[in-house]
Amino acid sequence: MIVPSQIEPWRGLPGEVADAIEPALPTITRETLEAIGREVPEYARPLEGAFGTAVRTGVAEALRQFVQLIRHPDAGRDSGRGVYVALGRGELREGRTLDALLAAYRVGARVAWRQIALAARRAELDAETLSLLAESVFAYIDELSADSAEGYAQARSELEGERQRRRRELLGLLVGDRPAEDGELRVASEAAGWKLPRSAAALACADEDLGRIERRLGTDPLAASIGGIGCIILPDPAGPGRERELAGAVGKAHAAIGPAGDRGRLARSWSLARLGLRVAAPSPDAASGPIRAEDHLAQLLVLDNPRLIELIAERRLGALQELTPRARERMAETALAYVTHWGNAVAMAQAMQVHPQTARYRLARLRELLGDALDDPGARLELNLALRAGGAEAG
Repeated sequence: MIVPSQIEPWRGLPGEVADAIEPALPTITRETLEAIGREVPEYARPLEGAFGTAVRTGVAEALRQFVQLIRHPDAGRDSGRGVYVALGRGELREGRTLDALLAAYRVGARVAWRQIALAARRAELDAETLSLLAESVFAYIDELSADSAEGYAQARSELEGERQRRRRELLGLLVGDRPAEDGELRVASEAAGWKLPRSAAALACADEDLGRIERRLGTDPLAASIGGIGCIILPDPAGPGRERELAGAVGKAHAAIGPAGDRGRLARSWSLARLGLRVAAPSPDAASGPIRAEDHLAQLLVLDNPRLIELIAERRLGALQELTPRARERMAETALAYVTHWGNAVAMAQAMQVHPQTARYRLARLRELLGDALDDPGARLELNLALRAGGAEAG
C-alpha cells in the first residue's frame, strides 16, 4: 500500500528544516538563475520583460512553496500549481519544446540541493533527515515538471483545436453554396495555415473513414465533417503519383471524388462527390480507390432529381404495375436491355443470359405494354433514366 509520505516525502521532515533553509532562499534563487542562464541555451539571455519575469517568478515561487510544504504538508500544492502550468503553456507560445524548461528544472534542482545541503549541515541536521530532504527536493522538482507538462499539453490541445476550427471554416468557404471572394479566402487560408492550391478536387467518404483516409494522404489535405459526411479537399489531384496515393489511402472504403478544377469549382466538385457516395459501393474484388463522379454523371443526374424521375417512371412504366412482381421484374430487365442494346435481340439475350428466342418473346410482350414509346427517342431516354433509377418499383 502506498502511503502519502512515499509520494510526498517532505511530509516526514520536521518543521525546523524549513527554518534552516528559509534564510538561504535569496542566495539559492540568485545562483539558480545564474546557472540556468549558463547551462540552458534557450534561457541564455537577459531576464527582461515577460520572459524574465516568468523565469524569476518560477524559481522564487518554487523555493518558497517548497519551504511551505515542509511546514504545512497538509495544505497541498493545488494553490501553487498554476505558476508551473503557466510556464509550460508559455513554452509552447514561444515556439519551444518542453525540453528547455525541464532542463532548467534539473539545473535548478542540482543548484538548490547544493545550497540547501549547506544550510542543513550548518543547522546540524542528522544524516537521516538530510537523506529525506534530498529525496524531497527531487520529488518536488518532478511534480513541478509534471505541472508544466500538463500546461504544455493543454496549450497544444487548444492550439490544435483552434487550427482545426479555422481549417473547418476554410473548407466551408471553399465548398459552400455562396462563392467566397478571393480576399476572404486568402485571409481564411492564412489563419488556417493551409496554402490555397491552383487545382483541387473534393472527396466524400463515410464520416467514420475520414480520419483514417486523411492520415494516409501524404499531401496536405483539408478535411472536416459536413452534414455527417467526411469531406476532404485534395490539392493537385492529377499530380504525379497522386492517383496511386489516393487509391492507397482510400483502400476498400466507400468514397467518391468529384472533378478537379480551380478553387472556384470546388463547390461543384463537392456536390458531385457527395452524390457519388450514393452510387453502389464497388465489389470486394474491385480495385482500391474512390468512385469517380465523372464516370457516373447520368446516374448522378437521376439521383439528384428523385421527384422528376418519379414522374417519368409513372409516365413510362405505369403499364408494368398491373403485372405480378416477378413479371414486372422481367419486363423491366427486358426494357433496360432494349434501350441499352438498341433492340438487338441477340445482344439483349446475352445481357439477360437467356435464349434469343426468349428475348424476342419478352420484347414482343414489352411492345404490347409500352407501345410506341420503344421507338420514340425522347421516350426511350426517359425510359432509360427511369429504369436506371429503379423506377419500375416507383412507377
